[in-house]
Amino acid sequence: MNVHDIRNAFQTARASGLRAREAAEAIGLSEGAAVAAHVGAHEAPLQATVLRPDWLALLQALEACGPLMALTRNETTVHEKTGVYQKVSASGPVGLALGEQIDLRLFFSQWHAGFAVAQALKSQPGMAPPSLQFYDRHGVAVHKIFVREQTDLAAWQRVIEGHSDDRREIAFEPRAEASAPTPQPLVDATAFSAAWGAMTDTHQFFPLLKQFGLERQQGFRLVEGRYTHRVEKAAVRELLMEAAFDGTPIMVFVGSPGCIQIHTGPVQRVEPMEMQGKTWLNVLDSGFNLHLREDLIQDVWVVEKPTADGTVTSVEAFDARGELMAMFFGARKPGQVELLAWRDIVAHLQAAAQPHAPVAA
Repeated sequence: MNVHDIRNAFQTARASGLRAREAAEAIGLSEGAAVAAHVGAHEAPLQATVLRPDWLALLQALEACGPLMALTRNETTVHEKTGVYQKVSASGPVGLALGEQIDLRLFFSQWHAGFAVAQALKSQPGMAPPSLQFYDRHGVAVHKIFVREQTDLAAWQRVIEGHSDDRREIAFEPRAEASAPTPQPLVDATAFSAAWGAMTDTHQFFPLLKQFGLERQQGFRLVEGRYTHRVEKAAVRELLMEAAFDGTPIMVFVGSPGCIQIHTGPVQRVEPMEMQGKTWLNVLDSGFNLHLREDLIQDVWVVEKPTADGTVTSVEAFDARGELMAMFFGARKPGQVELLAWRDIVAHLQAAAQPHAPVAA
């Protein structure tokens, strides 16, 4: 299809009620490629402007805009958080945003293209909230930023004007076909368990997996019954409901290929929803929304990591492809012990779990 055909097909798919990502897939494109087809002068409702790839400077400039909505998603889960982009920094290709509300881990090596996007609404007068949208080399969204009512629109426009580049051409690569799950490698389970037990910081976990050539759930299976425990698929709903009922502050992590977005604080309005054959588990709070496809949960693990501050416990949900959907912790900062209220929630999940036979190493 040429760009004119793409714009028409995308507009038709959107008009049928599909979200942008679904509409792009319906016409055989990645979302990034569909957005890129709307760069330049045309009459389609969606207008896109290419941004320069100076991602750190762009994100730092957003502080002047005031409150914005940060959105990070993966295939099954959407995390939305409203706040100000503050304390944005980077060391090489890894960045941080450590604002009071906007808390991000940024992997800029995965950021291939960015667009300023505006879209007229067909169903009613006016415009959809303007946004900045960032994609990896396959056209998969890594992070999006939306204007809110309190946003300084003049500052927003200055950011776009200061970081746009209409001469930059964007191209995306097709994603490789999904490969079969990697078999559990032959690993010295005793050595791996000993190394796990010697951790003093949760950030040592990724190097540990890399050292032993394991993906996340493979590592969990090797120490199952000691440091990891499988619980029921309903555990995510149960922990959110219990945290909301008791007022226990939690941390909710959701990641894309290029960003991990974190909510720290209480959750209040937890609403499961059945819609078009899909089960969504929603948190609908002021300043924080979570939308998780509960029907796509395949495995949920309770994971205990030793640290200098004592054991840190997470609850981690995976889909049928083995992809991490979301992680949940009790709210804490380095140097603090884990909340007893969070440990109580986790204990309830484990008490309700059916026994699972550990996978032999």
